[in-house]
Amino acid sequence: MLSYAFRRVLGAIPIALIAITACFFILRAAPGGPFDGERALPPQIMDNLRAYYNLDKSLFEQYFIYVGGVLRGDFGPSMSYQDFSVSELLAIGLPFSLMLGLVAFVVATSVGILAGMISAVNQNKWPDFSVIFVVMIGLIVPNFLMANLLQLLLGVYWNWLPVRGYVPGSIPHLIMPILILSLPQAARVARLMRGSMIEVLGTNYVRTARAKGLGARLVLARHAIKPALLPVVSYLGPALSGLLTGSLVVEQVFALPGIGKYFISAALARDYGIVLGTTVLYMGVILLLNLIVDILYAYLDPKVRYR
Repeated sequence: MLSYAFRRVLGAIPIALIAITACFFILRAAPGGPFDGERALPPQIMDNLRAYYNLDKSLFEQYFIYVGGVLRGDFGPSMSYQDFSVSELLAIGLPFSLMLGLVAFVVATSVGILAGMISAVNQNKWPDFSVIFVVMIGLIVPNFLMANLLQLLLGVYWNWLPVRGYVPGSIPHLIMPILILSLPQAARVARLMRGSMIEVLGTNYVRTARAKGLGARLVLARHAIKPALLPVVSYLGPALSGLLTGSLVVEQVFALPGIGKYFISAALARDYGIVLGTTVLYMGVILLLNLIVDILYAYLDPKVRYR
């Protein structure tokens, strides 16, 4: 298993390099620059800024300088936040973004698995139809629209929860963001769990267990849940990465102190360092999560053997 994990890490290096290269050149090809504004800077100041951030060099020289810095763990200075490096800004916002994404991940996974099991056990009955209705709402309505609706209802009209901002240690400020993040992922997990559980409940070994007189709870606990989780586990890596990247928009909508605050403003200001640094950071998280999911899949499915 360790050798397999090592090979997966080595195989991820070319993918990471391709992603960094694509993001670097796409960002540079976008119109505008970090120092373009309504009021043009004097030529001497512009030349000094371009020299300081290596923008006076050719595009390929800039690329190799950036990749060399990334290999050393240096994402360069920020072009829009004075006296801050990209690594410092990411270190400030990352703990909150990770906390928000991980809590939403636990909520979405738990609710999705439970809802999928209830829907599968009660196939074509009213609990099944109710779960499908909620799932469709979570999949159809975009995050930003659902966030605005909840802000209007729960925050403005009913005054149950704070609408924006964050006070350290305040749980009410996190309820709406976590709900918005977890709802679509819980809907997808519920769909996967429902389909997988229905398939497992129709297998021969489950019917044999029922014929031997085992109760419905024992059949689910001993024979159905573990194989039914295989498609869900395969999805958990992309789900968590989707929650972490999706939190960028949610953090901006709710004015939360995560990476999203820096990423959105940096994208609008053409701050190449923060945009690329955030992209590289989340790419590394996604690759790590996919590796963990592969290892968990081998644990759950005894037929899988990595050699």
